[in-house]
Amino acid sequence: MNNLLLETKKFFLTKQKTIISSAVVVGVMILISRLFGFLRYRILAGYFNKSELDIFFASFRIPDFVFEILITGAVSSAFIPIFIKYQKDQKKLNTNISSIINIISLIFIAFVVVLYLLADKLIPLMTPGFSYDKIQIITRYSKMLLIGQLPFMIFASFLTGLGHANKIFLVSAIAPIAYNLSIIIATVLFAGKFHLIAPIIGVIFGSFLLFITQIPLLFNSGFIYYPVLKITKGLKEFFGMIIPRVVTVLSAQIDATVDLLLTSVLGAGSYTVFYLAQHLQLLPVSILGISFGQASLPYLSEIYRDKKYEEFKKMIIDSILSIFFLTIPITAFFIFARTPLVRLFFGGDKFDWDATVQTAITLSYFAFSIPFHSIYYFITRCFYAFLDSKTPFYISVVSIIINIIMSVIFIFVLKLPVWSLGISFSISITINVFLLLLLLSRKLKGLNYKFLVVESLKIFSATFISAFFVYLQMKILDGLIFDTTRTINVFFLLLTGALTYLLFYSFLSWVLGVKELKIITDFIRKARSHKKRVIEIYTDIE
Repeated sequence: MNNLLLETKKFFLTKQKTIISSAVVVGVMILISRLFGFLRYRILAGYFNKSELDIFFASFRIPDFVFEILITGAVSSAFIPIFIKYQKDQKKLNTNISSIINIISLIFIAFVVVLYLLADKLIPLMTPGFSYDKIQIITRYSKMLLIGQLPFMIFASFLTGLGHANKIFLVSAIAPIAYNLSIIIATVLFAGKFHLIAPIIGVIFGSFLLFITQIPLLFNSGFIYYPVLKITKGLKEFFGMIIPRVVTVLSAQIDATVDLLLTSVLGAGSYTVFYLAQHLQLLPVSILGISFGQASLPYLSEIYRDKKYEEFKKMIIDSILSIFFLTIPITAFFIFARTPLVRLFFGGDKFDWDATVQTAITLSYFAFSIPFHSIYYFITRCFYAFLDSKTPFYISVVSIIINIIMSVIFIFVLKLPVWSLGISFSISITINVFLLLLLLSRKLKGLNYKFLVVESLKIFSATFISAFFVYLQMKILDGLIFDTTRTINVFFLLLTGALTYLLFYSFLSWVLGVKELKIITDFIRKARSHKKRVIEIYTDIE
């Protein structure tokens, strides 16, 4: 039994050796976690109508603001590079990382106190289109989340950072599954009696699970925590990096708040339509873009530290093409299969046909952003690797301003519905990535653009041809073979279309000589090695 526990521990705490293997581990686990997340959304849509879900989703605006500022602004951009820089000096590592954790904790406490006291004033400003009763409920739930959810989320993210800095990805990728399960179980068991408070309690308990499941990362990080706060060189470098990043995230949070404001004036349920479409678009972005971003930072930081600049440039082009190869066909699929996708993920007793159509249309416009939104997470890590968070900051501010201006024009001037917000986001994130890539190329004195363009055109060609024929196939099968009034048949329609699409796209990629096709074999090989490892653990015990 002890041997079983030891081998299981070694399996979960295994360090990854390549960016592909790291991305595979993170991507697969994010996929599983996101599927649980969409099961959560489907259950919520089955228990609550659009207007009620407006309340639930809007309640996260202030807590998300704090989390994004402190964690997305700090851990993703600066914590990991600083950890790696001082990793070989135990004393400096302990002092620097402990000081960073402690000062972020103090700032967090200040944020929570101030926003808790100001919530009654802020929520009405953020949701001018909501009724007084709605605003009061949102305010109450927001305060609960500030105190009950955020502390666990903050410290869980530091544990995630420790794991990623040591190239241990599996544990932190599994933890969100427990978070989603908590919300699902709380909703199913208690929504009938406690209504919206049930999933809120599920969120709080899920955050606690998110934290405790990652505690083993602390003891395998080579870092020892101390209750100290010293103004060290590492702390100064940390703040030098996070200040631009925090302002970037602040701008993004203002943008998200503007989206809430705009959708609140479009009528009941509009924010839910926007929120669900945006989060369905984030499914492939999370699995591919965020996994590549998370997995790449430790490797990029090491390569740049060792001054292997040509290898750095090659990794950029290869990673962009890998992301394109996987996300461009997904973009097409999300556009031509938008309605069945929305029905499968969100179709519930209280999620009516009008909500389905609005969400599907909004999703199709958000889908155009998937390739560039995915690349964004990788490109920004390239800048973070050489301790430059200012450049992504400036570009992000420009793109966010563009997004806000277009969104306001679409809603208030052109009087367009909620789907127009998907258009503005897709345009702004595309501009963001193009500008970042241009500046990155200048910094590295050139990238292999010719190879990038040629390979990208092959991927676009394979996608367009295969998408056209699979779209026709799904139109024929819908009604003729599958009665899509039933959810199970919607699933089989999507499954048939997806499998045909995968085979057709893979074949055309092979015909066109798309070099990124080897990624599929890399995924399969990695999956087989993990399967073999698990089997070996239990075989050895027997």
